[in-house]
Amino acid sequence: MRKRVLGAVVAALALTLAGCSGKATEGKDGGTDEGGVKTGRGVTGSTITLGALTDMTGVYASLGKSVTQAQQLWVEQTNAAGGICDRKIELTVRDHGYDPQKAIAAYTELAPEVLGFTQFIGSPFVAAVEQRIDQDHGVVLPQAWSANLLGSPYVRVIGATYDVETINLIDYLLDRKRIAKGDKIGQVYFEGDYGENALAGAKYAAEQAGLTVVEQKIKPTDNDMTAQVSALKQAGVKAIVVSAGPRQAASLVGVAAATGFKVPVVGNNSAFAPQLLATPAGPALLADYYVAASTLPIGDPGAGPAKLAKEYTAAYPKDGLDNGVVAGWTAASVYGEALKKACDAKDLTREGVDKALLTVEGYGADFGMSHDFTDPKAPSTRQSVIMKPDAKAPGGLKVVRPAAVSPAAASYTVK
Repeated sequence: MRKRVLGAVVAALALTLAGCSGKATEGKDGGTDEGGVKTGRGVTGSTITLGALTDMTGVYASLGKSVTQAQQLWVEQTNAAGGICDRKIELTVRDHGYDPQKAIAAYTELAPEVLGFTQFIGSPFVAAVEQRIDQDHGVVLPQAWSANLLGSPYVRVIGATYDVETINLIDYLLDRKRIAKGDKIGQVYFEGDYGENALAGAKYAAEQAGLTVVEQKIKPTDNDMTAQVSALKQAGVKAIVVSAGPRQAASLVGVAAATGFKVPVVGNNSAFAPQLLATPAGPALLADYYVAASTLPIGDPGAGPAKLAKEYTAAYPKDGLDNGVVAGWTAASVYGEALKKACDAKDLTREGVDKALLTVEGYGADFGMSHDFTDPKAPSTRQSVIMKPDAKAPGGLKVVRPAAVSPAAASYTVK
């Protein structure tokens, strides 16, 4: 049985879920078009409607905006090229502001109307409705990487899960001889699915390497990391893993630098935003901070990132670049690949799209690594790219270690 780490989120949403149960299964019946393609919810003779549940006003506002705009760009380009299966793509967006009740309400509103979701930000929120997603059969590609989301054929994680990613981050520190057997490492992490899944990876990596993990649990509303830095400094840790948001990462690195606590800090994929480089924490982030992800950064000179950066900048000239652009584009294009395969199989129902996604493998090499979606119980990859902030790079990150999977990450059993 897959573990659920929902805590207070489930309690807060219990009444909401009870009041909304059943709504997502109401709606229009499907049919078959003139070309023999079966259709269902979210699909008409001329359109395919997809949903996006994002955060553009909360903890992940900057990343959520980039993810969403990248997906809107994909929709525009796809439609300009003729659409998919002789249909135009429509993207219906809802901003939940990283608020649990708003997130669940938004899912309840859109689920009967869309074929599926190209994004759903927030591991706890996705996990809270995962049972309903499995009943609704609409494929969800979350902007969340908790291993607790694995196993469902309808919730598919794109990239390494937080636990695997954290193991690769710690391996980077070991490989660079920044830490060694017998050392203590700190971990500052969000309560809930994201942080606790990352912590599971850190504990496994520590066990394999003879390290000790010193824990500091925080809430998404905690923005001042002074107390956490003080505790970790007193504990004598030699490095810190931060599994939180960009604000928390900036505070942690900035406070550590200001107090003379010079240790490397590594963060999961959502623990950085380039806007941080313009804050007082900028110099500290540039000095000794590292981030992992399952794609090349948007500023990488490779063909995929370079082309996307050029097109995104042309579409949104007033907005900066960050890795949310790559993440959003990747998810939308994966969904598009599943739609094309479903069309070829003449089945654009929710079940047909799910079956099609299960045949997608070796996808995404233009962005640093290939993804395999044939096994719902596994992340699409165990590889991570390790990056370092760079003020001169578009998007603020440069690659310091190409895509790789550490021996510990390869042997780890994702639970």
